[in-house]
Amino acid sequence: MTPPDASSAGSVLFLSPEAPVAGTGGGGLRSASVLEYLRRRYTVQIASFTLPEHSKSLLARAWRNGWRLIRGRPPLLDRYSGFEAQLAPVLQGRHYRVAVIEHFWCAPYAPCLRPHCELLVLDLHNVESELARSHAQATRGLQSAAFSRFASAYRRLEREWLPHFDLILVASEEDRRRIQHRNVHVYPNALPENALPENALPEIARPCVPEAACIVFSGNLEYHPNVEAVRWFHAQVWPGVRQRLPEVEWRLVGRNAAAVAGLVSGSERVKIVGPVDDAIQTLAGASVCIVPLRSGSGTRFKILEAWAAERAVVSTSIGAEGLDGKPGEHLLIADDPRSFADAIVRLMENPDLRRRLGESGRALYLDRYTWSSAWRALEAAGL
Repeated sequence: MTPPDASSAGSVLFLSPEAPVAGTGGGGLRSASVLEYLRRRYTVQIASFTLPEHSKSLLARAWRNGWRLIRGRPPLLDRYSGFEAQLAPVLQGRHYRVAVIEHFWCAPYAPCLRPHCELLVLDLHNVESELARSHAQATRGLQSAAFSRFASAYRRLEREWLPHFDLILVASEEDRRRIQHRNVHVYPNALPENALPENALPEIARPCVPEAACIVFSGNLEYHPNVEAVRWFHAQVWPGVRQRLPEVEWRLVGRNAAAVAGLVSGSERVKIVGPVDDAIQTLAGASVCIVPLRSGSGTRFKILEAWAAERAVVSTSIGAEGLDGKPGEHLLIADDPRSFADAIVRLMENPDLRRRLGESGRALYLDRYTWSSAWRALEAAGL
């Protein structure tokens, strides 16, 4: 738990279960954008949790999640439950103008915070019931059955906990329609305004590093929608791409690469890059960014990063959900294996189309998906 400031009268309490900083994944990026907005207007007290260590072995995880399945208790909500005592130092004798809770996983802490704030806000990075439902639909067998049960549990918990909050923030209009609450505002996922990476600039501006003949998938590689995306693409799409473009390489960029290493082990021209310091700079060195997601909620930072890097994107419909990108203008959309492979081949063989999509994607990012643009939604919500 972060120690409290000497005085918190009239300030903001920001409760986040993960580090609210760029470089820790999409969740950290969204939290960082909200936190930076608040810091420019208020004195902010950050609260987080110190979690007990637990084994990450396959057997231990299977036991924990099996017990959660029996109880109908979703994993992340269960993981972050029961730490009310850790909040005591930032609550006792203090009153905040606003308290912001990041992620639905921490929504059950609302009763602890309510007596200590005037406005209680929940930032829904995803609508967890929809995330679980769509993942159940995208998978099979025990995994599908488990996520279906967790989706039902989340629907029940959302009905229970959302009414405790004065304001709900969601990432997209689609997510706004998925929940029932009297005061819901769309706060889009966004990135800090990034200069165009050097290797994406035209030669007339400065020496240009040529695009590599590769496609890139990026993200937290142990996040279950990303794992399923890698599984599906590797089995259903990649063989068709390899047959038609044998020299193209597929790169996997992001943290926790061990989670997908077994899925692509032994495959020719597949490279696991792992974590990088600058995702946008790394994406700028590719020809095409792919988003073969088959489940999800919220919106995808991997598309925003590709647009910031001025790269062409091929995505499924659900991968691009919630963003204002128009198919054929800002990205290509494909939902079945053949059309997804066709879109990749089309882009790899057409540098003018790649450039046009990349340029229009970056223009859209600069117009709507920088922090300064997105912060207008927080102002409109009264924060």
